Amino acid sequence: MTTEVYALGQHISMSAHKARRVIDQIRGRSYEETLMILELMPYRACYPIFKLVYSAAANASINMGSNEANLVISKAEVNQGTIVKRLKPRARGRSFAIQKPTCHITIVMKDIGYIDTDSITWSQKPKRKKKDTTMSYYDMYSNGGTWDKK
Repeated sequence: MTTEVYALGQHISMSAHKARRVIDQIRGRSYEETLMILELMPYRACYPIFKLVYSAAANASINMGSNEANLVISKAEVNQGTIVKRLKPRARGRSFAIQKPTCHITIVMKDIGYIDTDSITWSQKPKRKKKDTTMSYYDMYSNGGTWDKK
């Protein structure tokens, strides 16, 4: 059984660069701390990200039955979406192209209170080999070639 749930928002009308500025602040934080941060940040990108975090938590509580206090954002990424192109009329019958960027935001949450005992097998753990740690002395002056050239 997997411990991760996600919420995906596609074609959100903002640039990926502006959304990444907010996503970088919440990556790796707990669910409750994330909601407080998103409510207090003054950026326009906070509201759609807030809705996605809330949706991912609802997916976790309904699909997995997990507690919202145990949820942590394990992965949050923003990808560039399609660019919507519009024309703006200008003087003398000309037109000016306007590009409206969109982005796709993915929020992945992990339940840290849930331990998957099926995946833990101690007998199959690979054993590490010991490395040879003997020191070898290299005398760079005895070869005579590097520093004697003019």
